[in-house]
Amino acid sequence: MAAARRHKSVAAAQPGFLPFKSSLDGNSSAIKRRKRVNKNKKKSWNKFSDIQDVEEFLDDVRLQERATGGLISEKTDESLFFVDTGITVEKDTKDTQAETTVKKGKHSKPLRIDLILQPDSRIPAPKNVLAFQQPNAKKQRRISERAAKLAATGVLPRREKLLQLRRAAAASGVSVKEHPVANNNPERAFYDLWNAGTPETADPYYLEQTKKKLVKRPERLNEKPSVLPAIEVIAPGGSYNPDFFSHQDLLREAHEVEVKKQKAEEKLARQLAVNEDKATEESTFKEQVEGLIDEEEIEPQETEGDTEDTVIGPTATEEKKTEKQRKKEKAKRIKELQRKAERQMIHKQQQLFQLRSIHASVKKQEQRTKMRQAQRKAQQETQKSMPRRLGRLKFQTPDLDVQLSNELASSLRSLKPEGSILKDRFKSLQKRNIIEPRERAKFKRKHKLKYSEKRAFREIE
Repeated sequence: MAAARRHKSVAAAQPGFLPFKSSLDGNSSAIKRRKRVNKNKKKSWNKFSDIQDVEEFLDDVRLQERATGGLISEKTDESLFFVDTGITVEKDTKDTQAETTVKKGKHSKPLRIDLILQPDSRIPAPKNVLAFQQPNAKKQRRISERAAKLAATGVLPRREKLLQLRRAAAASGVSVKEHPVANNNPERAFYDLWNAGTPETADPYYLEQTKKKLVKRPERLNEKPSVLPAIEVIAPGGSYNPDFFSHQDLLREAHEVEVKKQKAEEKLARQLAVNEDKATEESTFKEQVEGLIDEEEIEPQETEGDTEDTVIGPTATEEKKTEKQRKKEKAKRIKELQRKAERQMIHKQQQLFQLRSIHASVKKQEQRTKMRQAQRKAQQETQKSMPRRLGRLKFQTPDLDVQLSNELASSLRSLKPEGSILKDRFKSLQKRNIIEPRERAKFKRKHKLKYSEKRAFREIE
């Protein structure tokens, strides 16, 4: 704080500084003696530091800024003083010439209300930074600079291209807007007021950009996942009073399903069965003797001559060919290439005489491809009626609800309901590829149940 006071006192002692307040104000003759205190603590600094001279200096600077717009020492004489001569000063303007007299008088003094409204300070108002700020200014500037660079190279953004295309189309008269028909014109088209849809009179480009135009539904979403009907009618043999032959056909179908299941179970059992061979005397003897006799005594030893015949590494180094041998090999290669070219020419000439056979083979290949296409289409049609693999589980066809001949009811009163409508609908949704096959979630208890006898129960016992 002492350093700051010293700095301000030095500034006030400069020769160009002119204070507004006179130093004679107040009792300046009385010189106050400084009190000697210990200032080695911060508490003493705040308590005994005298900064009155600094505050007076700053107040005087602020007063000069409010009155003259700056320090008087920095102002010129022309801006501070003027000569009052009392003569008429003429000012020429473009339109008219006005005479103004600079006189001190009663009428030249402004009104009190005007003086109140005039600003009493010449300090300019602080600049409002928020008024000049723009959101995303850096980003917008970067985008504009990039667009300018692309425009200099001849690359335009997509919006500019579309705008140019629309202007060119409008200039050529390709898409010209029709003028709306007047309401009093009797030849105008009939408009149904109660119709659900509204006529689209706006520009299609405008409707697309404003998201008011409905998106066209893809055709694949209109296709059904399966061609099967929602409700399948059961076979005639499944009625409460079926015909004998239709009932036997339904029984045969159910029997075939059960036979297939039984065969699948037997096949799985055979695959998982362990091959349990019975032990014989020979197998038991081998197991008992194993490890007592060396294998070298049983198996014949290999002859040493066989091992000596094997040679490791190159047998002889290749000798360098002479120039005569290289020329012979080159001539052989040229002759071989010539023979191949001649064979190809002969083969092409022979194909001219085989046009009929080639034509017949091409026809057979086309027929074969058509047959394969027909088979593929038929297979696709059959697959439409089959359940697809939508999840990790396969679709399992439910069991047929069949009654034996002795279980058939004689009347509707004695008929018993079988099956479940809810399960039937659930399986139908799975079969028509609407939902994936599912299985019932297994309930697994997190904690074991703890049984405890209550006091009242123990008292009864």
